Amino acid sequence: MIRSASLLAAGLLAVSAVAIPHQAEAKGCIKGAIVGGLAGKAVGHGKAGAAAGCAVGHHNANKKASQAQGQ
Repeated sequence: MIRSASLLAAGLLAVSAVAIPHQAEAKGCIKGAIVGGLAGKAVGHGKAGAAAGCAVGHHNANKKASQAQGQ
């Protein structure tokens, strides 16, 4: 019961993070950390998944911004 409640809370947090536009310095990190944390939690490594997701999300946001700036 507790596991399903925590998964529901994490899912709601993920949806709200995607719905809110982020203009913070850590662009892409929040969404990546949520997705990575959920994926990591599924295999027992939530914190490592969140850290990796943050790094990947930040990298992808920077790559997308540089591509948009080049056009």
